[in-house]
Amino acid sequence: MKRLSLFCGHYGSGKTNIAVNYAIRLRGQGLKVTIADLDIVNPYFRTRDSEDELRKAGVGFLTLPYANTNIDMPTVPSEAYALFRPETGHCVLDIGGDDRGAYVLGQFAPFIREENDYDMFFVVNFFRPLTPTPEKALEVMREIEAACGIGFTAIINNSNLGSWTEIGEVRRSGALADELSRLSGLPVAFTSVREDIAGEGDFPLRLQKNSWR
Repeated sequence: MKRLSLFCGHYGSGKTNIAVNYAIRLRGQGLKVTIADLDIVNPYFRTRDSEDELRKAGVGFLTLPYANTNIDMPTVPSEAYALFRPETGHCVLDIGGDDRGAYVLGQFAPFIREENDYDMFFVVNFFRPLTPTPEKALEVMREIEAACGIGFTAIINNSNLGSWTEIGEVRRSGALADELSRLSGLPVAFTSVREDIAGEGDFPLRLQKNSWR
């Protein structure tokens, strides 16, 4: 387990939902954890929507002043740089969708590479139109890497249809995740599955509520 856990992916991949669940899971292991919302692309699901749950679990919370707004200003507050000091503890970073959202991460790339204690997860949902195949997913992966200047270290298969997901669909997506792993040379870290249908070896996922509903 690395000190920094970065979650990136295409629009609608579910990276924010995973980041929230992951941070709470780390905190449940007794670790000091902070989650940072570095998403500037105004997604439907936002880390801030789970702020109460995160704080109740004892997870620290940091968001950009322009995160989740229509203001496209990839600037960061000075306190965000504290995330890259080891004494801060474990940090979970929710990065914006695709290459445009990943530009903000580039401001931190020198610190991340220097410490070299990170995992950067590519979150993929093969049921989304931008990544229906491993080849298309690999294109998105490379665009994100080029934008932020940091290479991915592992893949998370988050293929789902939200509350309509059936476990058979998740299992069938495993072959696509394996092919993406072969093409990219990266391991599949885990498959996330809605908690009520998750099986042994899955990462059980509590679906995040969002404020636009």
